[in-house]
Amino acid sequence: MVMDKRTRARELAMQALYQLDVQGSEVLGRLMGEFFYENESDERTRKLAWEWTSGAWAKVAECDERIGGATIRWQFSRLSPVDRSILRLAVYQLLSCPEIPPKVVINEAIELAKKYSTEKSGPFVNGVLDAVLKKIKDTGKPEG
Repeated sequence: MVMDKRTRARELAMQALYQLDVQGSEVLGRLMGEFFYENESDERTRKLAWEWTSGAWAKVAECDERIGGATIRWQFSRLSPVDRSILRLAVYQLLSCPEIPPKVVINEAIELAKKYSTEKSGPFVNGVLDAVLKKIKDTGKPEG
């Protein structure tokens, strides 16, 4: 089965955000030079993955704040790096990618959680992103 280019770009971006989370910002430059090219993807997919990775990492503090505000019973620091990476990418897309319908962002994040995290992560990611989206809608339009 051939994976959709945007789905593949999301997967690469999540993996890159995971590397940034566990290794720190110093790997950012290497990601474009090595990571995205070591994976079998076309130029358009790599470019999109890089845009989403660098965009989400540039807004990581805001994304983390919004995720933290939606995870009342669960401390942000206790989230697995995989779940944090999935949520950061999705929150960035909800805030900064108005061309992507919120339903698509949330569904893709749930699929990433099912594929890369625990069986409980899909519903957890869904709940967090629903809460974040509601707050975005309550406070006005997302930033572009």
